Amino acid sequence: MTSWFAPYHSRTSFSITPTSHLSLFSNIDMDSSANEITHDFPPFFKVYKDGRIHRYMSMVHVPAGPDPETGVQSKDVVVSIETGVKARIFIPKLHNPDRKLPLVVHYHGGGFCIGSPFDVVTKNFLTSLVSQANVIAISIDYRLAPEHPLPIGYDDSWVGLQWIASHSNGLGPEPWLNKHMDFGRVFFVGESAGANIAHYVAVQAGAIGLAGLDITGVLIVHPFFGGKEEDKMYKYMCPTSSGCDGDPKLNPAMDPNLSKLACDKVLVCVAEKDWLRIRGENYYRILGNSGWGGKVEFYETKGEEHCFHLFTTSSERDVLIKKFVDFMIQD
Repeated sequence: MTSWFAPYHSRTSFSITPTSHLSLFSNIDMDSSANEITHDFPPFFKVYKDGRIHRYMSMVHVPAGPDPETGVQSKDVVVSIETGVKARIFIPKLHNPDRKLPLVVHYHGGGFCIGSPFDVVTKNFLTSLVSQANVIAISIDYRLAPEHPLPIGYDDSWVGLQWIASHSNGLGPEPWLNKHMDFGRVFFVGESAGANIAHYVAVQAGAIGLAGLDITGVLIVHPFFGGKEEDKMYKYMCPTSSGCDGDPKLNPAMDPNLSKLACDKVLVCVAEKDWLRIRGENYYRILGNSGWGGKVEFYETKGEEHCFHLFTTSSERDVLIKKFVDFMIQD
């Protein structure tokens, strides 16, 4: 599985900090066998013989609240009392409080095992998107593998969407959605592993049905999907999976419900120097030939790497964010 952030961590000390195995466990008396590593998937995590899991990187979390530069407000909510899964909602400065705004449902990347709606990476990205597109955004804090084996992350993401739909009658638990959300204009966006989840949830919405939401479009950004060879890390995180392209979650061509994708349009974005680029190209072709009745568009950023827009400030990032905005505001 590709690293969601490895190409950038040397440039982004503001957002990602190394964790130290020694500092975490220096006060614990353990024999040498307990320190034996049974599985190692750098730069994501390693697993010790006694079951401990050590992540190579930790993301810096930031509190919810107003962003002074853009006026975007954010708050944290619980979307499932049963599991404790939360989400963070971002809302732009309201120039007309009575105007209903489109909703962006965001699924973060990080190899299904790192990342959060509450980290500075997600905050910077969604604050920019919300302020430029004048939309509401909600990022779902699905539980992370391997402590919570897949498909739990997929299931949490679906439950989060059902929670959002529960507001369509104006009587849901979150006032921001009841009062300000346009339930007829909903978009999904996900990067890397999050793009895989966004695709899955959109197919589920079409195959199972989801009353109360009209999903207009899905942004599939630098997506992670599987290949012919077994992805050992994904297989470890999802023991029920083949870990390769026989699994519909890793290969949309194997999903009999692909043509039921519940939206009108899809934007597939890739980066020229991303080794996952070919999988994004394959997804674009597979969806276009699936019999799905919507419109699929392909966009490539030249000279850039995987998820560059989350970790750099550049003209290329600005162009890509504008592409997202245009996709959402155009009919």
